[in-house]
Amino acid sequence: MYTRFLASELKQKWFSGKVILLTGARQTGKTTLVKAFLEAEGLKDQTRYFNCDNITDRELLRGKDLDFLIQLVGKAQVVFIDEGQKVQGIGETLKLLVDHYGQQKQVIVTGSSSMNLLNQTQEPLTGRKWVYHLYPLSLEEIYPNGDLLSAIKGLEERLIYGSYPEIVTTLGNGDKAERLAELTSSYLYKDIFEFQQIKNPDVLFRLLKALALQIGNEVAYNELAALLGIDKNTVERYVDLLEKNFVLFRLPPYFQNKRKENSKMRKIFFYDNGVRNALLNNFLPLDSRNDVGALWENFMIVERFKYRSSRRIGADAFFWKNYPGAEVDLVEERDGKLYGYEFKWSPTKAVFKSPAAWQQIPNTEFQCIHRENFAGFAF
Repeated sequence: MYTRFLASELKQKWFSGKVILLTGARQTGKTTLVKAFLEAEGLKDQTRYFNCDNITDRELLRGKDLDFLIQLVGKAQVVFIDEGQKVQGIGETLKLLVDHYGQQKQVIVTGSSSMNLLNQTQEPLTGRKWVYHLYPLSLEEIYPNGDLLSAIKGLEERLIYGSYPEIVTTLGNGDKAERLAELTSSYLYKDIFEFQQIKNPDVLFRLLKALALQIGNEVAYNELAALLGIDKNTVERYVDLLEKNFVLFRLPPYFQNKRKENSKMRKIFFYDNGVRNALLNNFLPLDSRNDVGALWENFMIVERFKYRSSRRIGADAFFWKNYPGAEVDLVEERDGKLYGYEFKWSPTKAVFKSPAAWQQIPNTEFQCIHRENFAGFAF
């Protein structure tokens, strides 16, 4: 069991009169986090729990009036709805509960699909919710005592097998690979298959493999469409679904002219390196791979997101590239400045000087992040 940073956030918002929505991919530990928190706060026996993967629990919450919900909750102090995205009309159900109970009871809901959960609750819960995202384990959660040396020694494992809680706690690389294969075979995409009417799952998996080969590169939907033999709109729809189910995310380009940020070109990264490698069935050690740079870039960007989330550092994230081809891997726009980061696995190959064109942009900073200096950036 690892202590998650979000536990302290939950405690601060507990019984504040708003619904707590906890999103994140399947198997990132949402249910485990909430149950551990309830146990620690002495609320386990005062909780009414609904597992909405179970159709019976799902139907108990669907389209019911307030009187029925009051009887359903009874004397429980906490209403915990797990995988709430599966409840049709969940937004209206939650609105009835929070408007009636206010600070008397706490409603907390987990969800593995932002499309199904956040979309359904956006209007009904305006001003009535706190929303949090749970990533796979961060380096700081795996090494909570700030043991930088252990974190550095564990980097190869993280780059190859990722940071899902079950994978981190599994001993043996063979077992880690087997469990990742099971996770990526269908379970991670369960909500997409169940709710989004994917007509050809094989195309989705072929798209995922193609994207896995292109992490850190700009992705052109028309090229992917030609490769897969489908139309470009279908590719874009599938990528959007994968993003809203927390499998991958898109990083847009930075333009000083904000109107250009609607450009369709994006870089695509996976929320977890282990998932990416499982899609390609490639768990070779780093010294036998030709994609170490891409793995390091993917890993550091996600770890940076986790680091910022735990410290409430708000920023917009981009990549930067000019017409001649100079690049900066990650750009954070915050506090009126641009912070550029380049990622190099090997310290001996690290380039510490920013591109000349980047230096011409006002209010910028630049740093090269390698495997020996990521402290302060992602740990």
